[in-house]
Amino acid sequence: MGAASQPPLTLWAVSDGRAGIEAQALGLAEAVARLRPAEVAVKRIGWRWGLGQLPAALNPGLPWTLAPGSGIAPPWPDIWIAAGRATLPLSRRMRTRSAGRTFVVQTQDPRGGLADFDLVVPPLHDGLSGPSVFPIAGAPTRLTAERLAEAAGVWAERLGPLPRPRVAAIIGGRSKAHDLPEAHARDLALRIRRAVETAGGSLLLSFTRRTPEPARRAMREVLGGLPGLIWDDRGDNPYFGFLALADAVLVTEDSTNLATDAAATGRPVHILPMAGAGSEKFRRFHADLAGRGISRPFTGSLESWSYAPLAETERSARELLRRYDAQV
Repeated sequence: MGAASQPPLTLWAVSDGRAGIEAQALGLAEAVARLRPAEVAVKRIGWRWGLGQLPAALNPGLPWTLAPGSGIAPPWPDIWIAAGRATLPLSRRMRTRSAGRTFVVQTQDPRGGLADFDLVVPPLHDGLSGPSVFPIAGAPTRLTAERLAEAAGVWAERLGPLPRPRVAAIIGGRSKAHDLPEAHARDLALRIRRAVETAGGSLLLSFTRRTPEPARRAMREVLGGLPGLIWDDRGDNPYFGFLALADAVLVTEDSTNLATDAAATGRPVHILPMAGAGSEKFRRFHADLAGRGISRPFTGSLESWSYAPLAETERSARELLRRYDAQV
């Protein structure tokens, strides 16, 4: 029986529900579903009694230790796609629990033995290798040309009349390697303001959950008078619309997800510097994007260049199905 005549695959996209983590699992699941009839279910897990704070190896991953509403119970899916440390106690046991029926996929580096997984899709800059490893540039994303076109249609009436170039600035924040103190945020905002004013354009500004409130406040104060839109976390999230309608994208250097999403647009991606020590992994990641002609460091002015939009999620989905078909 050919693939087209088989029942739809069942796919679970499993994470702790944080937007950036969920986007990786769901983005890969949606890419598989574009290639093969499939039903995608989103699973957002939590752990009782603080078990989620333990190293994954110390969490027994028992179903009754999951928080209510996690929805992890048989029948098990054909393909399990998980992202984030919180999912590892489940991912590592899924083959056993499904009696080998479920194909187990983990995005990011599971930081341990790879034998529990059928496929691991880490960022290329992690340097992970092995028979089950399929590294990609950046991270799986939900952004596609079709999704961008849809978002452009939804937001065209509100954002389309803004002066061009329309500049999307997506701001991250504090992490292990990076920080965004108020003084640094204000300096970045001044540089962004000068660039937008010099170009005669408009600004589409959005923050992430990691952006510290003092940094948000400073950037709003400096950038508030420009033509454009500063999203205030109320109403519909314009993130996809910003990326779809921007002529240039500025993203802070602290996030693989933000840069990967921006790289899916085919528009110039300017990397904004952060405070903090940084990390060798992020330096490798940004060097890779620059080497592909996707990004350049933000120098205080808006440059123009073009490249083929990054399509690593589609490439990893094809590899996932190739390996799944070989195993069934």
